[in-house]
Amino acid sequence: MSSQRNNIIYVPGTGIDSIVVIVDNESTGEVGKYGEVTLKHKLSGHQKSVSQVSWSLDDRQLLTCGAEETVRRWDVLSGECLQIYEKVGIPVVSCAWSPDGKSLFAGFSDKSICAWDLNGNEVECWKGQKTLKISDLEITCNGRQIISMCRETAILLLDRETEEEKLIEEDQVITSFSLSNDSKLLLVNLLNQEIHLWTIDGDIKCLAKYKGQKRSRFVIRSCFGGLDQSFIASGSEDSQVYIWHRDSGQLVDILPGHSGAVNCVSWNPVGHHMLASASDDRTIRIWGLHAANIKPRVVQSNGTCHCNGRI
Repeated sequence: MSSQRNNIIYVPGTGIDSIVVIVDNESTGEVGKYGEVTLKHKLSGHQKSVSQVSWSLDDRQLLTCGAEETVRRWDVLSGECLQIYEKVGIPVVSCAWSPDGKSLFAGFSDKSICAWDLNGNEVECWKGQKTLKISDLEITCNGRQIISMCRETAILLLDRETEEEKLIEEDQVITSFSLSNDSKLLLVNLLNQEIHLWTIDGDIKCLAKYKGQKRSRFVIRSCFGGLDQSFIASGSEDSQVYIWHRDSGQLVDILPGHSGAVNCVSWNPVGHHMLASASDDRTIRIWGLHAANIKPRVVQSNGTCHCNGRI
């Protein structure tokens, strides 16, 4: 979902060279009460599968990263491609917006990270082992730190002003990570099917571990969500969505309904009751979540194109 409104992104599977932005109503930009959505734009142009997307803070633009290809910047309202960003002979592997929306960052296959202005001019570049060939990329909300996977078991926190480098080091292979809205916490998904919660505000340390979701072959992503981001949600290869209480680590719900691995989840940052999940079954499901009741229980799916889950 997008940063401000209830927009949804669907990235088709490997080999499909486009992405789809879905909303139910162009005038309000909101997903309906029961999860109904309609097609808004199909953004075509990448020659390879899309590996990453990044919303601008005002939701008016979108970055898409083709797998080892280019970054494209799109106008969300018109569906027009505004700019293509690339380095000749060096494929892009990840992308992210700057907090002020005036520049963007990209990780490259040569393990460097560079910043461009919106016109495509390179303004900064950090060389060396700053990112991996397949990597997530985040910028903290103050614009000061760049966060990327620099080794299979380590995440780099690079201070743009001092060039100081800090590391989050795990003893398992890291598959993905997610940054909290206030940029103080980082969720790290590991090969051993655990999710670790790290504080990166001041001293770096692991605060909690979440277990239960299944992962053996694919990249599975997790996210923060709910009021004050007090919950953790994750996809899983067993076709379900798992939800934990962030502070206690308690598994509070398991949402069934998909028929394929759930690769990605996204909690609505405005409507805290709404969660979207994307799956290899080529569907997105919209869940209605009620944070007042956090008793652990499994919710039954209605088995149709959208589901209602409750916490």
